[in-house]
Amino acid sequence: MNQVTTIFRRELRGYFTTPLAYVFIVIFLVLAAVFTFQVGGFLERGQADLQPFFRWHPWLYLVLIPAISMRLWAEERSSGSIELLMTLPITLWQAVVGKFLAAWVFAGIALLLTFPIWITVNYLGHPDNGAIVAAYVGSFLMAGGFLAIGTCLSAATRNQVVAFVTAAMVGFVFLLAGFPLVLDFVRGVLPQAIVDAIASLSFLTHFEAISKGVIDLRDIVYFAALIVSWLTATALVLDMKKAE
Repeated sequence: MNQVTTIFRRELRGYFTTPLAYVFIVIFLVLAAVFTFQVGGFLERGQADLQPFFRWHPWLYLVLIPAISMRLWAEERSSGSIELLMTLPITLWQAVVGKFLAAWVFAGIALLLTFPIWITVNYLGHPDNGAIVAAYVGSFLMAGGFLAIGTCLSAATRNQVVAFVTAAMVGFVFLLAGFPLVLDFVRGVLPQAIVDAIASLSFLTHFEAISKGVIDLRDIVYFAALIVSWLTATALVLDMKKAE
């Protein structure tokens, strides 16, 4: 556990020693505000909730989370520092978990900095704060899912641009699986059991369920299983890449 904590602190500190952290946070906050107030019509709706805010999180993460994950391992491999990291008295799994947790906490910090929007809706009305807390939890879990995918794909290449593009593409597939237009199409050609299975793989399906204020164990298990699976794949990829 001490080794994971060491890697976690090293990586989290590294984010704030470069402009990347501040650029990411500013872009995330600006886009969240634009989509909430301008595109989502937050003030015009006349409803005390944050649906216009959370509705756009999957699409924001689709673009912004790969920008975090692309450097996790691709940068280490391209610079050759991964060899130094592997000589430390830590296991490959500890390095993977430590780097992932640092990136996830960083994304969580950006998410927490949106609290003025939460304060605004409480100032203007009387929202269901329990549902808002649940939506924040769901958003954080979804960010972890996107990040786990990006972590694995970053480990598979030395090129950060390639890592970014492939992570965005795979993330889009996980979003598309729950998109109503896609489900309506496959519902017409496939049995309902298969349609339900496709929907169950989507970030949208599970995030929307949580954002309604109901934290179902099945949704938590989905994100946990997704994260563990992709992190396990990351460790396997790095192990296979050792000889390169």
